Amino acid sequence: MQELRRIERDILAWGKVDADHLVSLRLKLYSGGTVGRAAADFLVELHKRIGNLNLGNLNPAFEMLYYRALRDYVLVDGRIAAEETAWLRPVVFVDGAIKDKERRLLHELKDDVLNSCTEFDALFDEAIEMPYEVHTTA
Repeated sequence: MQELRRIERDILAWGKVDADHLVSLRLKLYSGGTVGRAAADFLVELHKRIGNLNLGNLNPAFEMLYYRALRDYVLVDGRIAAEETAWLRPVVFVDGAIKDKERRLLHELKDDVLNSCTEFDALFDEAIEMPYEVHTTA
């Protein structure tokens, strides 16, 4: 975890996620072969902090790593239990809304899960009923 914190400090000081950060993050997040709860919690917090820098869009490669790692954490055993669903809810419902990327994550989880709990099914149904993001061009 110390190494992840060092990477975080470097990203925040630099103001963006570069290719070297991505390599380091990937290696540390998957160091045990799978993404564990502590690493997933760290990644969610890092994603929020980077998003709060208001630097425009996040690095697409970082976004890809972020959503892949979340998916891998939640589906580590091919199942989604109530505990993972409770963890996932505040991750996908940021500010009471759902973004397109979080909706896509839920679809991927639904498509790849071997066995889901009723809590996940309810979360999925709730997310699908929410309005889609409005994209504007300036």
